[in-house]
Amino acid sequence: MTTDKLSSLKLILAFAAVYLIWGSTYLGIRFAIETIPPFLMAGVRFIVAGAILYLFSNRSKEKLGPAQYKSAAIIGLLMLLGGNGGVVWAEQFINSGLTALLISTVPIWVVIINLIFSLEKKNSLKNTIGVFLGFIGLFFLISPEHIISGGSLDLAGALVLIAASLSWSIGSVYTKHAVLPKSGPLSASLQMIAGGIGLMSASLIAGEFTSFDPAAISTRSLLAVIYLIIFGSLIAFSSYIWLLHNAGPSKATTYAYVNPIVAVILGWLLAGEELTSKSIIAAIIIISAVVIIITDFSKFKANLPRAGSKIKS
Repeated sequence: MTTDKLSSLKLILAFAAVYLIWGSTYLGIRFAIETIPPFLMAGVRFIVAGAILYLFSNRSKEKLGPAQYKSAAIIGLLMLLGGNGGVVWAEQFINSGLTALLISTVPIWVVIINLIFSLEKKNSLKNTIGVFLGFIGLFFLISPEHIISGGSLDLAGALVLIAASLSWSIGSVYTKHAVLPKSGPLSASLQMIAGGIGLMSASLIAGEFTSFDPAAISTRSLLAVIYLIIFGSLIAFSSYIWLLHNAGPSKATTYAYVNPIVAVILGWLLAGEELTSKSIIAAIIIISAVVIIITDFSKFKANLPRAGSKIKS
């Protein structure tokens, strides 16, 4: 297989991982925090996943300095403590539909951040239209009436999710410009370990250890944590870090538009939720937005990893 074909295959597989797997992690988180405190669960998830990835990463060929460790720690704290930590905490009070809607603002935050700081000189109109079209599709999918129908809206949880989206977006943009290990798996492992330590610290501050009873962990919660470690962290998060470098933050964050559709389908298959024509129309709008964003072929091809590129996996 030629280098270009191999790079294209890597890109397709990485997008498939963040699009499909991360769409299922909302349900996984919901099951996991049924019997495990949220920050503790997330901290264990990322420390275990980071340690496994670190052990299997190619460390012998690269000598790391303070700059690489610092960048990995910053990204881990922004994306995993601030981003994922906000999600796991808010899912105690916010239903999955609203969570998906608020987290879907990530690509919009990325565009705004790039625009404010002029981090991408060619922030095309096509790209901007795509992210806003995606947001319209999600708003159509999860209307205010549907969100509020399950009960009163928890304002604190909603604000935390907005802050989590912003924190994740800042970390995503920073990743593109940070000094990180050349090895993709090594870089992702350090970020997960740093984020996991931050989450465990949050758990300690929140007093989760004092009320936690390991004997009360259900089988469903335990299996959910294992799923989140293997698929959500080792596979999907590593793929996302790779995509940030090789496809750019604006394209990598389009996962936020596909994940809610995956959640709807899983709800239909596993929870007997009705798959309505409204959901199908919203899916068409959202997928169209993703297509608009990721088919800017001139920039897309320019970002494909080549032999000797910065990220190796």
